[in-house]
Amino acid sequence: MLERVNSSFSSLYWSVMEGLLTRCRALSALATCSRQLSEYVPHRFHPCGPGKGQRLVLSRMFQPQNLREDQVLSLDGKSDSLTCKSQRLMLQVGLVLPASPGCYHLLPYTVRAMEKLVQVIDQEMQAIGGQKVNMPTLGPAELWRASSRWDLMGKELLRLRDRHGKEYCLGPTHEEVITALVASQKKLSYKQLPFLLYQVTRKFRDEPRPRFGLLRGREFYMKDMYTFDSSPETAQQTYCLVCDAYCRLFDRLGLRFIKAQADVGSIGGNMSHEFQLPVDIGEDRLAICPSCNFSANMEILDLSQTNCPACQGPLTETKGIEVGHTFYLGTKYSSIFNAQFTNAHGKPSLAEMGCYGLGVTRILAAAIEVLSTEDCVRWPSLLAPYQVCLIPPKKGSKEAETSELSGHLYDHITEAVPHLHGEVVLDDRTHLSIGNRLKDANKLGYPFVIIVGKRALEDPAHFEVWCQNTGEVVFLTKEGVLELLRTQVQVV
Repeated sequence: MLERVNSSFSSLYWSVMEGLLTRCRALSALATCSRQLSEYVPHRFHPCGPGKGQRLVLSRMFQPQNLREDQVLSLDGKSDSLTCKSQRLMLQVGLVLPASPGCYHLLPYTVRAMEKLVQVIDQEMQAIGGQKVNMPTLGPAELWRASSRWDLMGKELLRLRDRHGKEYCLGPTHEEVITALVASQKKLSYKQLPFLLYQVTRKFRDEPRPRFGLLRGREFYMKDMYTFDSSPETAQQTYCLVCDAYCRLFDRLGLRFIKAQADVGSIGGNMSHEFQLPVDIGEDRLAICPSCNFSANMEILDLSQTNCPACQGPLTETKGIEVGHTFYLGTKYSSIFNAQFTNAHGKPSLAEMGCYGLGVTRILAAAIEVLSTEDCVRWPSLLAPYQVCLIPPKKGSKEAETSELSGHLYDHITEAVPHLHGEVVLDDRTHLSIGNRLKDANKLGYPFVIIVGKRALEDPAHFEVWCQNTGEVVFLTKEGVLELLRTQVQVV
């Protein structure tokens, strides 16, 4: 009897063990398969960011171009509606395409430039304590009615109803929404303040007459920050902190700007400043005092005023494109939505607020407006979609034997200058002459264009380097090219 039990147990034991071993082998095989799958990289072209050993080639990019056309028709077919340089150039080189009046498709080059701009904005906002959030585009009508702006904004507010009849607007700004969010936190302490909350998102305004391309549209990207402080004194400090960050941002982009006193408009509050890029097509008129650096939007001055209110010196007038706007709001919104915190004495107090906007897509278009020539796009160096364009010789030309050098140079650049990985484009349209491709590269505004031409036949090979932002042309060996790019090219 005992022997039969031992025999049965032994049989069961080995049966279980065999099952476990089978499962282990299966798991081992599965792990090997999983590891092989995770290491597998499909051999495909990746236009947004080439992997190691892959080259970014121009012929595969989605980049509609009319580079050799003198005029580009706008959406309604009338070229005379292209009223500014940036709009004409962005359409001509395929940076944007019209979708409907005031709305544009942002194409790959523009999206890359915008993402770089957002990175710079993130760096500056987070350096002063900004925390990034993302709020809904749909704003409930009751919030806007509470602030009286549902009626005050008028036809500029894009409104809609859902299937239940509930009213919303597509947010042109988010003061009501952010204040209601902060007010929902019932146990805030003064020790937690200030809050600097910001987002980068699409905004909507029903412009009566959209024009100037991305400078005045119905749909656009904006960075909007909202700050909550424990006292008027600290709120003023935060206001100065954000304004200083805006100044650093425009300095980093190499854009000359004017910080001008401005009207609070429909946003409201106690104090406001605009950040303007001076340019002739600007819709804002600015008064500037050369003696004391006073500047203001003309709409807040007496039209008969010719002397500076600060020093009585003579005022000069210029036009500008508004690319940023700051407001000290006080308790205008916190009192409506009861955004409170507990102060040092254990008593409830209303938060002091500020709001701060940057027109993201407007900055891109305005930068092109002020930096570009009549025929060629020029970018702030940090925002150029790609930093380098490499042009190999034309197929069938005398220099065609140097074609392999183009690929080798591409690989050397991306390996020796790691921060340029994904920033180099190879113009592989070798059915075109070098001259035609150089014209295209010039129009698109790559900061550096490298040509593999006749002097690549020399020993050692020399490459023709065009520094687009300075107008310089130099001939350098491979080592010279690498050193130039290593020291001269900055990326975000």
